[in-house]
Amino acid sequence: MNKKIPYHLGIIIDGNRRWAKEKGLPSFAGHLKGKENVWKMQEWCKKKGIKILTVYGFSIENWKRSKKEINYLMELIAQALSKDFIQEAYEDGTKILVIGQKDKLPKFLQKIIKNAEEITKNNKKRIFVLAISYGGRQEIVETIKKIVSQKIPPNKITEELIDKNLWTQGLPYPDLIIRTAGEQRLSNFLTWQSAYSELYFLKKYWPDFTEKDLNKAIENYAERGRRFGK
Repeated sequence: MNKKIPYHLGIIIDGNRRWAKEKGLPSFAGHLKGKENVWKMQEWCKKKGIKILTVYGFSIENWKRSKKEINYLMELIAQALSKDFIQEAYEDGTKILVIGQKDKLPKFLQKIIKNAEEITKNNKKRIFVLAISYGGRQEIVETIKKIVSQKIPPNKITEELIDKNLWTQGLPYPDLIIRTAGEQRLSNFLTWQSAYSELYFLKKYWPDFTEKDLNKAIENYAERGRRFGK
């Protein structure tokens, strides 16, 4: 493995439902398998020295799905943010951050998220970011509203100011973004933050994604020259 490792990795986990359909299983089975793979991904990133992992778990557009599926996904996220997981993150030095329109989430899930963020807020070894009810354009709109409400004059508005008011709260931008399941677009993921991110697409559905696939993505990333316009 090349020693050039992304500091911040973003991943668009796509293909859970198609994975289940091709196996003759209900879509819920794909989501469950996908959730299990997210936790494996955290461990793989930890082993490789990746400090920030941002997972696109539920987009604003996903609210258009059936109520039954949405309810299942909300319960699945709640199960993922279990007391045991939060405690493990706390002891491991991992900060948990959830970004998105949290006010649109069920009250029980809002409470769980608030607890997870509060318990781990001072951790500094690594950061696990979960994007739920998230959309990059909406994030920018909310950021503009926030800046306007602060009555900051136009000549004082800078990229740094915008960055500090995003849901990502000034985190380093993602070095590499991976998307599974064959689609080659970002689908409203980290729209502001991804301006100079390296992109890596693969056809595998998310439930089939392995540590070997992560290794290949990192090796591909390491071979690229990142000049940032220089």
